[in-house]
Amino acid sequence: MTLSKALRKKRFAIYGLGITGISVVNYFRKLKIKEFYVWDDSKEKRRHFKEKINIKLFSKKLNIVDYIILSPGINIKKTKLKKPLLKNKHKIITDLDLFYMQNPDVRSIVITGTNGKSTTCKIVEHLLKKNRFHTQLGGNIGKSILNSNKRKRTLFIIEASSFQLAHSKFIKPNYAFILNVSKDHLDWHGSMRKYIQSKLKIFSLQEKNDFAFLKDRKLINMFNKNKNLSKLQSVSSKSYKKIKDKIHNKYLKSKANEENMSFVYKLSKILKIKNKAFLKSFRKFNGLPHRHEIFFRKRKIRFINDSKATSFESSRFALQSNSNILWIVGGLPKLGDKFYLRNLKKNIIKSYIVGKHTKFFARQIKGKIDFLVSKNLRFAVKKIFTEIKNIGLDKEITILLSPASASYDQYKNFEERGNEFKRLVKLYGKNFF
Repeated sequence: MTLSKALRKKRFAIYGLGITGISVVNYFRKLKIKEFYVWDDSKEKRRHFKEKINIKLFSKKLNIVDYIILSPGINIKKTKLKKPLLKNKHKIITDLDLFYMQNPDVRSIVITGTNGKSTTCKIVEHLLKKNRFHTQLGGNIGKSILNSNKRKRTLFIIEASSFQLAHSKFIKPNYAFILNVSKDHLDWHGSMRKYIQSKLKIFSLQEKNDFAFLKDRKLINMFNKNKNLSKLQSVSSKSYKKIKDKIHNKYLKSKANEENMSFVYKLSKILKIKNKAFLKSFRKFNGLPHRHEIFFRKRKIRFINDSKATSFESSRFALQSNSNILWIVGGLPKLGDKFYLRNLKKNIIKSYIVGKHTKFFARQIKGKIDFLVSKNLRFAVKKIFTEIKNIGLDKEITILLSPASASYDQYKNFEERGNEFKRLVKLYGKNFF
């Protein structure tokens, strides 16, 4: 019996009909799995499905299904289905689990961490393609891994969020990265300990011929304590720095990407990619939008869209990698986030606080750096162009949108926020330069 036939005999419930949930529905239809039930708290999303089901009926179905596919980000403790979900928690899996259930012998690289996941995935994909590996990229980066096309020697690159790993039961990578861990999503996980434990699950099913990549000493100690079977690869920036100056790519040579590149360089040694090939691969590489994206330069002034920075730790990389910064910050703050600006304030000329939670950010930076409460991006950008006039056009200046917070107080997502920033800069920049 093939695994797909085994899956056809199982019963499923899908909770959440966003990008992930829809990809699971389409996947089930492709596999001809007939018995699955769907639910989303949004009436608008439920309208796309003909199945006549209400929340009470769906709640009962949770007790009889074999697996519950929960969309990433759904907090069990904050949903109306809390009781039946907690009762059936042992059944909860993710779309990544489905992928491994259907493809138990797949070769994969799984990358997680608080910051830099998407960028590192793209760097790895770029390196491997340049060196004639057949790759597929998916997961939390925005493309469902269930939509990928598998070949015999495909090496899958998967970005995994802490939400996915927390419920993971079948994820089994050949190469697993935890780039870093800092306070994030604590309102979802409940504590820093649980957040870290979710990340460490990336190694739990690895075997003795698999590889675990870690840099943080605390995580290395926890890995050893857990007695994981995989081969630990201790990542060091020192090894990468020996060849860093030979990379002819300003984006990748930035401090913000040093950690990401250290992991990728370590992987290249395991995959037996020579230094010459490694360096040649990165002559042309453009970073992802909204991640330290230098989208506009004029004279000595540059504008950086770092809208993806949704915590202070994320913004720290951009703040330490630039100087003479006019910093736009603000949005929906993360629980427990604190701003440590002692070693960074020398890089910042002034801060512009936007969003609906300006008091939170004012408390964080008051007495440390000069700031102006700007309420929204439009007002902030207009004020910044006035500030540039006062400073003068002959001095190097960085205008940085790195909000250190989520976007949901004023925008649908970080992409919309970043695109609005770029639009406003180009709008006001036309008459300025």
